[in-house]
Amino acid sequence: MQFTTFVALALAAVPIQGAPLRKRIAQTISDSTTQWEKACDVAGGGAQCNQIAVAAFGTLLAAPGPCEQQNAADSMIDLAKTLNNDPDMIKFAQIFAQQPRNSPTSQSVPYCQSAPRNTELSGLYQCQWQGDDPKTFVGGLAVGGNGTIPFGSSAPISPPGSCPANPSGPIPDGTQLVGITQNPGVGGASNSTNGNATPTIFATPTTTIGSALPTGTTDLSDEDGDGDCDDETTSASATIPSTPAAIATPSSSPSSGNNSFIISNGQAAQTLNAQFATLSANSSCTEGVNACVNGSFAQCVSGSFVTQACGPTLTCAALPLVNSPGTSITCTTTSDALARIAATGATGGLTGSGAV
Repeated sequence: MQFTTFVALALAAVPIQGAPLRKRIAQTISDSTTQWEKACDVAGGGAQCNQIAVAAFGTLLAAPGPCEQQNAADSMIDLAKTLNNDPDMIKFAQIFAQQPRNSPTSQSVPYCQSAPRNTELSGLYQCQWQGDDPKTFVGGLAVGGNGTIPFGSSAPISPPGSCPANPSGPIPDGTQLVGITQNPGVGGASNSTNGNATPTIFATPTTTIGSALPTGTTDLSDEDGDGDCDDETTSASATIPSTPAAIATPSSSPSSGNNSFIISNGQAAQTLNAQFATLSANSSCTEGVNACVNGSFAQCVSGSFVTQACGPTLTCAALPLVNSPGTSITCTTTSDALARIAATGATGGLTGSGAV
């Protein structure tokens, strides 16, 4: 009996191998594009600045593919090139391309395996978090496997978790690379072979979240009206954009003229905001769908919402588009959201009920 007890206690003292505890490492993703959006506003990018910034920070979540972040950074640089190759926009896009992505399992996140459109991004790849396992990548991939070495490289990154903007190693969990350095770790931006590129707005297809939404709610990434949106989708069924689209400054009075969709956009935004008010982090959802949950920007991952705070003075809201039929989902102030909806002629405030 004593021997049995001794063996049991001895086994209990042995640490269990092969079953490490994995935790999620996340960040306030909206902080990753704040500096770029400010530079874009100063450069005269208008409504496209917010559109591209919001679409970009969504790629830092766990669900998007390994090249979505690079694609978003390409879109940020595409727009910069139409604004006199604005150096600050390019610099902050380069830093954004190296921001660590959320890790659902405290493992390193795989690298993109294709070349960027813009040479300013060549050789850039995301840093990893200090809490990430440097020897194992999401999906259980060992170093040396597909996606564990950045595109164009032939050997694992040394030191592990580093990137050109932070060559000393990974960065602290949940922090922003742009808050650590203003140097992207590359040369100038004047040598691009894509200098005359038309902005390619980063977007993904819309997905249905519920049946009580207005018809014609769409993800119109071509809000600026340039006709270059390859991923524009329209639908007669109720949808929520899976990438927030652009918003434009509201006028002081309802829009008029041939834009018959303006008031419908306002009413559609109100309907979405009313539905968002009923959602919680535990609400069921469709993979990839974006929404607002308790004032935070949310994306559906594995059947439930993963939320990201908008910021201390901001809230998440559906807003009416201005130049095309549809709505957008973004972080804004309550007063701005109310003004934009009122500018369409829709009455009843944020949700159409008369309440804020």
